[in-house]
Amino acid sequence: MKVSIPTRDENGLEGVVEQHFGKAPTYTLIDTETNQVTVIPNTSEHMGGVGLPPEYLHKNGVNIMLCGGLGFKAVTMFESYGIKVFVGAEGTVKDTYEAWKAGKLHSATAENSCSEHGHEEHHHH
Repeated sequence: MKVSIPTRDENGLEGVVEQHFGKAPTYTLIDTETNQVTVIPNTSEHMGGVGLPPEYLHKNGVNIMLCGGLGFKAVTMFESYGIKVFVGAEGTVKDTYEAWKAGKLHSATAENSCSEHGHEEHHHH
């Protein structure tokens, strides 16, 4: 599998996690089988390029996205490309990757990412 983490630089495992995935200048990819680390530039629309991050990452073979946190729509978009999202990433890429492997990051599946807002939507008077 390939894990992706939004990052501020090209320092690989020592890179700093960018909390806003759309604004990340780079994405650091880790192949979980070979532990090979690749850093790719974020060329999505936010940075003046084309395509949305989920589509771009999907094309790069990413299966899992680790980030600080993101909105319900973004989670749904990633899931539509078959990418699972985990939130709670912080520190360096290595910190985040180790935390994910240890099961410390939370899955941001569409069902539970915005549970506190989910109830209000059904009670419009």
